[in-house]
Amino acid sequence: MSDVSARWIAYSFAVLCVVPHPHLGTAVPVGVILHARTADFLGVRVLTDPAELAARVPGVDVELLARYLRDIRAIAEGDGDAGPVALAPPSERFHWLTAPRSDVIQAGPIHGGLCHDPLDALERLYASHVDQALIPTNLHRGG
Repeated sequence: MSDVSARWIAYSFAVLCVVPHPHLGTAVPVGVILHARTADFLGVRVLTDPAELAARVPGVDVELLARYLRDIRAIAEGDGDAGPVALAPPSERFHWLTAPRSDVIQAGPIHGGLCHDPLDALERLYASHVDQALIPTNLHRGG
């Protein structure tokens, strides 16, 4: 098949979560980051509306949280004002943003998939993991 738009594109993604009390492991999904290396795509969609954040994560400084989430978006987009990490290649930015950390904003496990359009895949993943996820989840799975 010679139609380039019909080719499958492999991608990796992680759900970004707010973990207001890391010692408890309760996580509230607030974004998705997707990297498709062969398509030279790194995209992130995060919730930054303070009212929505306050409804989902009560008791946190929502203005500060929204600023951190905007900074994550700026790093993913390669915004030069976001610091030296934002100047790294897309693969390095993806791995830096999804690296395990004990912080209020954490990335869940990295998953893979196939798509024809990485931006469309990002939107669908955001809709299913953030828009429809209203119940906190636990990042720490026993095993």
